[in-house]
Amino acid sequence: MNDLVVVGAGPIGLAIAWRCAARGMAVEVVDDGQRGAWHASAGMLGPVAEAYFGEAALTAFLVESVRRWPAFAAELGAEEIGYRAEGTLVVALTGDDLAEAERLRTYQAGLGLPITSLRPAELRDREPLLSPRVRGGAYAPGDHQVNPRRLIPALRRAATAAGVTIVREPRPARLTVVAAGTGSAALTGLPVRPVKGQILRLRAPGHQPPGFSHVIRGYADGRHIYLVPRLDGEVVVGATVEERADAHVTAGGVVELLRAAADLVPEINEYELAEAIAGHRPGTPDNAPLIGRLSEGVIVATGHYRHGIVLTPLTADLVADLVEMGVPDPMLGPFAPGRFA
Repeated sequence: MNDLVVVGAGPIGLAIAWRCAARGMAVEVVDDGQRGAWHASAGMLGPVAEAYFGEAALTAFLVESVRRWPAFAAELGAEEIGYRAEGTLVVALTGDDLAEAERLRTYQAGLGLPITSLRPAELRDREPLLSPRVRGGAYAPGDHQVNPRRLIPALRRAATAAGVTIVREPRPARLTVVAAGTGSAALTGLPVRPVKGQILRLRAPGHQPPGFSHVIRGYADGRHIYLVPRLDGEVVVGATVEERADAHVTAGGVVELLRAAADLVPEINEYELAEAIAGHRPGTPDNAPLIGRLSEGVIVATGHYRHGIVLTPLTADLVADLVEMGVPDPMLGPFAPGRFA
């Protein structure tokens, strides 16, 4: 009998399995062969830019996970997984956009998070390709990025090297961890819902690195947008937020994303549209994850919504601790799966 079965072969499930196997446990991962939310993810590691009003506990959780990311990336091979640390620029196109961005920046700075207001000229000094129309913004040096489509193969290699077996059908185990994203609802009855996001991948001419290096999180005429540059010439542009379960890419979604992105970085009008895809984030009623013991033989690690990639190292460490010692870390208190009962 296995010590542990992990249901779900996304970043959370694979990282939990890897950490548990490294502690000497016999671990299986159940992979249903379906691509999860990670396949459509941009891979932003942004605890500062993602910090939002009324989510102080979640923000602290994000900050702690990002603190663990450099060591986590080094174990997997930082270059191999596309880990980059240039930081994030928050960019506002209009006066109203700037007022909204500055209101949030003031809140983030009030939490002690590292974010600095920048004037238009200072933004363009960092990224000359930004539109001359931008009205201002901010710089978050600790918000980094990783490439999820490289992260998953690296995690599979690390897990299997540690002794994890990846299967389609589970065998009996002492304990089960459910890390199945939107599929967790059917397995556990927990309130995890699919939140659709449409996302684009562009290619710079000649597949050369894009002309900008920072992650750009923009406000463009009331539209929220991000552009994530990769060294292989790819730029990820996202993302819509839709309370829908279908996986259709719509003309309206593509137009909305491209218009906002081009308003901030006009050069991307010349880039190739390489992919348009829709995925489903696993959302919860309060947009925070569900991590902890559900019953005597079941632990859950799901409902990470927009934060699955950034929270991978911390979730894996804390769940491995819980599996090994049986006692949850106090950091998991706000994210207990029974809080909606």
